[in-house]
Formats: sequence, structure tokens, C-alpha cells
Amino acid sequence: MVTEKDEPVFPIGVAAKILGVNPRTLKIYEQEGLVKPVKKGNKRYFSYNDIEWLKCLRSFIHEEGISLAGIKKLLELTPCWDIKNCPEEVRKNCTAYRDRTRPCWQLINSACKKMEKCETCEIYLRDKAHLLRKDPSR
Repeated sequence: MVTEKDEPVFPIGVAAKILGVNPRTLKIYEQEGLVKPVKKGNKRYFSYNDIEWLKCLRSFIHEEGISLAGIKKLLELTPCWDIKNCPEEVRKNCTAYRDRTRPCWQLINSACKKMEKCETCEIYLRDKAHLLRKDPSR
């Protein structure tokens, strides 16, 4: 279910203006897997939640001095339920929460898999892209 804050309403130029950055900066964040705007044709659209995340991201970079590589590593180490803000009632039934040895999409009884959310989950898509880049047969 898409909430109002998840609705992609800001074109890249507007999002860049709100954040005080060049649109190219947002494309770099996208290429690095740190944000996933909705694409409609050749245009990118950002949600209110994307804007808030990008403000946080920029704060990590400019106020905390964390590099893009450092942010990506921190996100790899952060459990999916923290990033997605899964409620406790969802987490307690999720094998990814109970078995933290593998990502949620590799577990048969994960809450996300039951809801068929993997294909749209930014954590799944980020890790899938990362694995494809590491695979020498591709």
C-alpha cells in the first residue's frame, strides 16, 4: 500500500532544488543504490520520503563526514526491519528477524516474502544489484 508520503510527486529538478543540489547528484545517489526514484518514461520522480532520506544522506556526508562507500556499508549491516520500520507484530512472525544469518528473501517464511514485497524492496534490489556486479560470469 502506497502512502501519501511514498507517492512519487517531485520531478528530479524539483527534488534537486528542494535539496539544494544539482540533479546530477541525485543521479549519482541512484547509481550508487542509495535512492530508487520511480521512473515514468525517461523522467525520475521522488516521494516526500525520498526527499527526507536524501536530507539525511546529505547530513551524513556533509556534517558527519561519511563517504558514500561508508554509508553503503552501514546500510549493508543494518537489518531490513530497521530500514523498513516493520512493526513488532510483523517482525515476530518473520524468519528474517528470527534467523539473522541470511537475507529475508532467501528465507521461505519471511514476512516480506509472504507479502510478495521482494521485487519492490529497496534492500532486495540493492543486494541483488550488488551480487550481479560481483558475479564474474555476467
